[in-house]
Amino acid sequence: MAERPEDLNLPNAVITRIIKEALPEGVNVSKEARRAISQAASVFVLYATSCANSFAMKAKRKTLNAGDVMSAMEEMEFERFLQPLREALEAYKKGQKGKKEASEQKRKDKEKKGTDENDKSRDEEEDEHMDDEQDGENEAEEEDVEN
Repeated sequence: MAERPEDLNLPNAVITRIIKEALPEGVNVSKEARRAISQAASVFVLYATSCANSFAMKAKRKTLNAGDVMSAMEEMEFERFLQPLREALEAYKKGQKGKKEASEQKRKDKEKKGTDENDKSRDEEEDEHMDDEQDGENEAEEEDVEN
């Protein structure tokens, strides 16, 4: 748990970015207003977390999940945010799935490249071995010719 109330606030840079994205261009926000929004956001996060935790505890779980957060939003009477929240969650899941698939493909490509390089070096080693054998045979033939 935080030792000071200020530790519970979201970073100012994050709050500023969210405010800029939410307001039309050219609208200025005072430092005091940003601080108030930051504190309100922190209170909201703590309250939503507490409500979601209640749902997890009722289900005898220690881990909060997205369903708990959705239920908490309903309980807090923020139903109008449920659909946008579901859409954002779905977009997040798709993004994570895409990242996972890209990572797996990269790993497979790397393995394949490694296998191809191993095959190539194995072929080169075999070629060198064959050359050595032929050199040995040629030397033996030369000795027979000399004798």
